[in-house]
Amino acid sequence: MLVLWRSGHHHRSAHRVTEPAPSNTSPDRPIPRATLVRLTAAKAVANTALRWIPPFLPTLERAFGVSTTQLTTVLGLGETAGLSTVVVGKHLDQGRERLIMIGALTTISVSSVIALGGSIWTFAIAFVLLILGVANFTVAAHAFISHRIDYRWRARSIGLFETSWALALLIGGPIIAILINVFGWRGPFVFLAAGCGLAALGVALSLPVAPRRVSASAANQTRQRLTPKAWLVVLGSATLAPAGLSIFVISGTWLNDEFGVSTGGLGLIVMGFGFFELVASVSTATFADRVGKIKSTLGGTVVVLLGLAVMLSAGSQLWLGVAGLLVLLIGFEYGFVTSLSLVSEAMPEARGTTLAVGNAVGTLTRGVGTLLTGVLYAAYGVSGSAALSASAAAISAACILLSRSLD
Repeated sequence: MLVLWRSGHHHRSAHRVTEPAPSNTSPDRPIPRATLVRLTAAKAVANTALRWIPPFLPTLERAFGVSTTQLTTVLGLGETAGLSTVVVGKHLDQGRERLIMIGALTTISVSSVIALGGSIWTFAIAFVLLILGVANFTVAAHAFISHRIDYRWRARSIGLFETSWALALLIGGPIIAILINVFGWRGPFVFLAAGCGLAALGVALSLPVAPRRVSASAANQTRQRLTPKAWLVVLGSATLAPAGLSIFVISGTWLNDEFGVSTGGLGLIVMGFGFFELVASVSTATFADRVGKIKSTLGGTVVVLLGLAVMLSAGSQLWLGVAGLLVLLIGFEYGFVTSLSLVSEAMPEARGTTLAVGNAVGTLTRGVGTLLTGVLYAAYGVSGSAALSASAAAISAACILLSRSLD
């Protein structure tokens, strides 16, 4: 989302995309592997609470007696709860990541309980709380990792942490499908209420109680303004988000409408989504630091466009439609996760604030994208949503490339 480029007066070719050298970003302390595993597991549960909804949208439509457009409107408006991260930025810079993570997971648990009310209105309230919890947990965890891991290999740690996004589908997706088939639409909400409560307890017991030590200047600083270059990369990563989400949100409905895929079939396809996203996240952890974070992010946008082309050429062939979705998700996951390392180093002296602002901007783009994709899908089918996704990917690449001109 944000990038910190090399300062100084070195010469750079106008046509060559090079990786910026970080400023002094020595970590406060390393993160034990067991702690990173526990954080990833907690994030996987939180992500499952968020990610199961779009693929199983037809189930919720029947449960609440509403249309796809009505539910995508709720999802789009609910995304605005992610703007709350701008409030916690300064607290993250002051070392309060643990407290924010525990509160966020508890909020997600409460949201699942409220959703059991069984109406579009209780679901709307629950979804706002869900976004509130997931957004703040994500930003706090990224700040926790970024404050402790050197930029040169930070993509590895963030990439491993973000395997939770894929695990939510790979493991959570089939579990959700089974719960729906056995217990009905309320089954997933009960399961996730308990799971997020346990995750909050796990984080409370795993992380140090004392806040991370910060300098006196960091503790007393007022909120800093982002540089123009940082804003360009914020926008670059923020617009990459709806490039993937605008397709994912309508994926279950499209597969059901176009190919007649059942709930059980969606569960299997979602598991496939999760597997390929896991491959992308592991690839980020393995290659992004070596290939270059900028090149990796731009490469992800190209793969998104390739996936869209395959989807639109599917016609009545289910396998080709699913293949296009998989290609798109691989590109999106690889590019977007890599961009998180860029945002973490945009302003090292105010890393938590920068991550929080980046998430808030992403909240706006995701919300607008979710609202528009529902309307476009209803009017033009998957081609309308694909046009939105392609436009977002193109804008993302343009912003990141333009940010290089400000070096």
